[in-house]
Amino acid sequence: MRIRTATLADIDAASRLFDSYRQFYGREPDFDLAKSFLSERLRKSESIVLLAETDEQKIIGFCQLYPSFCSLEAGPIYSLYDLFVHPEARRQGAGKALLGAAEKLAAEHGKVRMDLTTAKTNHTAQAAYEALGWVRDDVYFAYSKTIAASI
Repeated sequence: MRIRTATLADIDAASRLFDSYRQFYGREPDFDLAKSFLSERLRKSESIVLLAETDEQKIIGFCQLYPSFCSLEAGPIYSLYDLFVHPEARRQGAGKALLGAAEKLAAEHGKVRMDLTTAKTNHTAQAAYEALGWVRDDVYFAYSKTIAASI
């Protein structure tokens, strides 16, 4: 297995995984939306998508990093917003390899920290993150608000 950065040439395979990721979190299947969203992020260099690829060049997992900043750290960070490994390819080290590659990339790009969130019910992911040195935030609450688009 190898980890590499996605390009627009990977968009169909990456979008299938991204659509599966969205379904995992309760969204309806929508390949066209997944492809449009990922394509735009890559074209505009708004995110970095890392791919886990088998020796046979089959893409089995991905993670997506969004550059941001932390005011308290007064430095740049990555938000690791998406991480997904195809169910048939789990327990083979792809998730761990993607997280390791993301951490290495963050260090190379001068990021002072990486942040991620996962569902409270996703105990498998939580255990994996903690085993790799990620620390659960017990100080801050996360809030979100849906914003209606203005015309």
